Amino acid sequence: MSLGTDGRSERTDAAAPAPAPLDYLSGFGNQHSSEAVPGALPVGRNSPQRAPHGLYAEQLSGSAFTEPRAANRRSWLYRVRPSAAHPPFERMASGTLRGAPFGETADPNRLRWSPLPEPPAGTDFLDGLWTLGGNGDASRRSGMAIHLYSANSPMRDRVFSDADGELLIVPERGTLLLRTEFGPLRATPGEIALLPRGVRFRVELPDGPARGYVCENHGRPFQLPDLGPIGANGLANPRDFLAPTAAYEEVDRPVEVVSKYCGGLWRAVYDHSPLDVVAWHGNHLPYVYDLRRFNVLGSISYDHPDPSIFTVLTSPTSEPGLANVDFVVFAPRWLVGEDTFRPPYFHRNVMSEYMGLIEGAYDAKSSGPGGFVPGGGSLHNMMSAHGPDRETFEKASAAELRPQKLDDGLAFMFETRWPVITTTQALEAGHLQQGYDSVWQGLERHFTGGDRPGER
Repeated sequence: MSLGTDGRSERTDAAAPAPAPLDYLSGFGNQHSSEAVPGALPVGRNSPQRAPHGLYAEQLSGSAFTEPRAANRRSWLYRVRPSAAHPPFERMASGTLRGAPFGETADPNRLRWSPLPEPPAGTDFLDGLWTLGGNGDASRRSGMAIHLYSANSPMRDRVFSDADGELLIVPERGTLLLRTEFGPLRATPGEIALLPRGVRFRVELPDGPARGYVCENHGRPFQLPDLGPIGANGLANPRDFLAPTAAYEEVDRPVEVVSKYCGGLWRAVYDHSPLDVVAWHGNHLPYVYDLRRFNVLGSISYDHPDPSIFTVLTSPTSEPGLANVDFVVFAPRWLVGEDTFRPPYFHRNVMSEYMGLIEGAYDAKSSGPGGFVPGGGSLHNMMSAHGPDRETFEKASAAELRPQKLDDGLAFMFETRWPVITTTQALEAGHLQQGYDSVWQGLERHFTGGDRPGER
């Protein structure tokens, strides 16, 4: 391991040189500013009569102008050409990418998938997006969607943005180098990248093929959860979220610009790259965050808190405490509860839960056809009963309760207020595991306090 100038750990190996460290700005939700050319950022005003260096001033708004200051998201960009300088967009085929609202029927069954199959050669991040399901309505800025990606080719002369919501990307295999309007971000397995609504970016694959998960949040932007009685510190620390520094490219050749808009894909061919922002300031920003820096809190007496204690980011609704979608991580931690069944308990939830695995194993899923493996995922929709499988239950019920370090896995969850409508392609996929319900078979009757049924 080596430590970059930005303070983040970077993986290296003997066969490949370490990637050049990127410069970052620290702090979630801050009003940051950056310039790639000295003097490119105006001082004392946002839109001077003549912007420095002949640049164009442009505001990117991630919220309504009149939303409260604490919730207002916007950034000013100073670019070589304005975003308005482009030809008309035309509808294009969406491939395996789907958008809300979803027309299928919600499925109450517990479902689990193996990893996505390897894609054809030449598949980039955009072409490799595959929609599992979602809810809400992108045009009404509510709900969410769950996508997976599998790519083996960089996006060449191609740029993507999502007008329907922000994208939370969870790499499981391979590094993503994200060239954004605000500058570059590098996201490796164990990290996440957060790209706000409308921000344009290109994905490069410096390590070769890549695979992972995407939460598309149509609702209010992700924010750090309130801590309440926890106090001032804990969970995800704001300073560990890193924003890029300004970097621009001047490319005078055709570039395909693709936008996801109200569920569909639209394209236009520019005569230049739109990643030409020389300077910027604001708080509508992309970030990268290392999940291993999550400050895990838990019980030091008995039982264990609800999984909400593992929330990294939340998209709130107008109803206090009810999330449009939460992003939760099950990071390495100690278990010390006395007289406590330590794995996650049996449970039915008004929220819907999609769980994925980044590395290692998860302590409540150890059996079943296909298994719960990195790159795969499970969906337990609203009020679907779930919990530890039989093998896990039997092992945990008989275990000697000593302090135990869980450090052999990294899992996460997208939790949403509405049922996830599963796409037809997800229900008909070859990697959908058949017989998932069998993991709970064989949970025997152990009741000793009364007569057996039919004997009364």
